[in-house]
Amino acid sequence: MATMTLLQAINDGLRLEMGRDDRVVVLGEDVGLNGGVFRATQGLFEEFGGDRVMDTPLAESGIIGTAIGMALYGLVPVPEIQFSDFIYPAFDQIVSEAAKMRYRSGGEFTVPMTIRTPIGGGIRGGHYHSQSPEAYFAHTPGLKVVVPSTPEDAKGLLLASIRDPDPVLFMEPKAIYRNTKGEVPEGDFTVPLGKARIVREGTDATLVAWGAMVPVAEKAAEACAGDGVSVEVLDVRSIIPLDEETILESVKKTGRAVVVYEAPKSCGFGAEISAVIAEKAIEYLEGPIARVAGFDTPFPYTLEHMYLPDDGRVRQAIKDLMEF
Repeated sequence: MATMTLLQAINDGLRLEMGRDDRVVVLGEDVGLNGGVFRATQGLFEEFGGDRVMDTPLAESGIIGTAIGMALYGLVPVPEIQFSDFIYPAFDQIVSEAAKMRYRSGGEFTVPMTIRTPIGGGIRGGHYHSQSPEAYFAHTPGLKVVVPSTPEDAKGLLLASIRDPDPVLFMEPKAIYRNTKGEVPEGDFTVPLGKARIVREGTDATLVAWGAMVPVAEKAAEACAGDGVSVEVLDVRSIIPLDEETILESVKKTGRAVVVYEAPKSCGFGAEISAVIAEKAIEYLEGPIARVAGFDTPFPYTLEHMYLPDDGRVRQAIKDLMEF
C-alpha cells in the first residue's frame, strides 16, 4: 500500500492501464508536455509518447468527437475536459452520440470511452471554474457518471470505468485533489461501478453524499456524535448507476435522511435520491428528507465559503430532523 493524494491515485491509475492495454490513449488540452492543468497526466507523455498522450486544440466538441471515433474503431480513449464548466460545447457529442451508440446500432457498436473532468468549487475559481454539472448527464440513458471521494476509490473506479464497454463520465472533485490522502493498493485492482460505500455507520440519521461533500458529511457526523446523535454516512461513488439498495437499507435503519451536494439545490441529483427514498422507504421515515446543497445562483467568487455546504449547515439539518 502506498499513501497518495487523490490526484496521484488518478495518475497512477492512468499509468497502470496504459501500460496494461496499449489501446488506451489520453487526449485533451495540455495533457501532454504540460501534464495537465492539475498535473493529473504528468509523466505520461514521457513514458508513452505523443502517439498515446495527445495535446489537442482548445475545442471540447472536437476532443470528444475525436474520442468517439477512436472508441468506435478499436481504441480506448480517455479524453480530458480541463474544467467541467467547459464541457457544454461537447454536450451534444456526449448525450446524443456517445451515450446512444449502443442502442442505435442494436448493440453492434459500443463507445468504451472515459471522459475525465474536474468538478466543483473549493479553489476560488469563480463561476466559470467551480460548477457541478453531474445532474445534466445523469438524465442520459447509456451514460455512466462516477464521482470518487478517496484516493483508493479514484484509482479503482477509474480502472473500472476505462474497462467498461460503454461511455463513462468520470468527474473529479478538484477541491480534494491534493488535500485528501489515503492508502492505495499498488498494482491492479478495480472498484465496481454502482456500489455505494458505507463511510461511517450510525443509527439515528443517514447522510448521503458524493465527491468533495463526503469529507464534509464525515465532519458533520463527527460533530453530531458529540451531540449524542449517531449518523451513518454513505458515499454513493457513482451517480449512475445508483446503488439504491444500500441507500434504502440505511434509511430504513435510521429513519432519517439528509442528502448533501454542492450543485444548485433545484433539480440537483439529490432530488432524485430524495425521490427514491420517498417512493420506496416512506413508511420508515420519521421526518422529511432534507437537502443541504448549493444555492440557486451562479457560483460566487467572494462568497464561495457561504455557497458551499459545510459541516455546520449539515449538522443543523440533522438537528432539525431529530427535533421534528
